[in-house]
Amino acid sequence: MSFTRWVERILGGLLVIVVVGAIGHGIWLALQDADPAPEPTVVSETPTPMTAPPPTAEPATATPEAPTPTNEPHPATAVLAQLPIKERDPLAGYSRSRFGDRWVDVDGNGCDQRNDVLGRDLTDVEYRPGTRDCVVVTGMLADPFTGNTIAFTRGDVTSAEVQIDHVVALADAWQKGAQELDFETRQEFANDPLNLLAVDGPTNFLKGHRDAASWLPPNEAFHCEYVATQVAVKAKYRLWVTQTEHKAMVEVLSSCGP
Repeated sequence: MSFTRWVERILGGLLVIVVVGAIGHGIWLALQDADPAPEPTVVSETPTPMTAPPPTAEPATATPEAPTPTNEPHPATAVLAQLPIKERDPLAGYSRSRFGDRWVDVDGNGCDQRNDVLGRDLTDVEYRPGTRDCVVVTGMLADPFTGNTIAFTRGDVTSAEVQIDHVVALADAWQKGAQELDFETRQEFANDPLNLLAVDGPTNFLKGHRDAASWLPPNEAFHCEYVATQVAVKAKYRLWVTQTEHKAMVEVLSSCGP
């Protein structure tokens, strides 16, 4: 998934502040001795043939300088700097039901969030007839976690090959501020398209509820977008990060372009 796509997904959530040398030169001058006295002019009886003057050289065109490279930080870096750093709360009291029903139709379009995300993230999508382009039955996923292409087919066995990941896991959120949110906000969090991503099922299972300090996708090309999305989600829902998580996020984002 490209950086542009990430920006489109977090519009309305955040404002970020996006934050070189002189080239020296030297001149060498040479002093010459005075010209000697001119020799007497000898007149030749044979006239010297006229020659055309040398063509006037065109003025050299200055070569434009290449743009000076910048080392601007990734936009998520400024947002990360605003997140509180605290120790995690105990996991006690956590259950999936604390975040409401699974795949609620939060946007009111008549389609649950799982199918909405499948329709958004898959290509060559085919829908079940009679569902008003809601229930996805087949499609192709360019999996961001592994970099592989996965053919999705709905079925009792095959559906699990593509899962919908909570980029910020629910249990992680519970330990970092979600306990203080009301039930409706937690349900919104669990179904927010910003926090949902279609991914390879087995890889998502391995992730579990770990944060960026203990797990990153195998596909290194996706690290920047993955961490930036986690930062955006935590900022939107006023969650915090631990010190080790903050450090891991900084390390990832420092290797990303603006």
